[in-house]
Amino acid sequence: LALLLRSGALPASLKVLHEQSVGASLGNDSIRSGIFASLIGFGLIVIGMLVYYRLSGINAIVCLIANLLILMGFMGGVGATLTLPGIAGIILTIGMAVDANILIFERIREEIRNGKTVRAAVDTGFSKVFWTIFDSNVTTLIAAAFLFQFGTGPIKGFAVTLTVGLLANMFTAIYV
Repeated sequence: LALLLRSGALPASLKVLHEQSVGASLGNDSIRSGIFASLIGFGLIVIGMLVYYRLSGINAIVCLIANLLILMGFMGGVGATLTLPGIAGIILTIGMAVDANILIFERIREEIRNGKTVRAAVDTGFSKVFWTIFDSNVTTLIAAAFLFQFGTGPIKGFAVTLTVGLLANMFTAIYV
């Protein structure tokens, strides 16, 4: 039995239940669906930020758009092709950017509740949350570095998109 298993010649018949041919348009359809889902998700994030944070949500939206512009500018500059792993990297970048904005805004709210002026609350909020944002982005960058080092083509594309998105996120979350 061990010899048969090692040789791969088991006396089993193959019964085809379903067969389907896939054309080259499947990849385009998947990418189109991924972009559409990303746009819907981004729209829901915009609505959620505006409803929950009101006018401060506009600042978060500007940060998200700046983040995406930097990321898309990089991808266009190096001639990158948009693939499904690349779309996943963009979506994860948006999630990390929203997380950074929520951390900042909640810390500012907490400082205002403690009686600080708006300007002092903003300064204190940014300074106290910087290391949290920095830590989360650096640990994700380390994971992206391992994915790039040990991954294959699509995984490397995801890692590059994620890395550029996280660097853009650090810039937009802190400076924009």
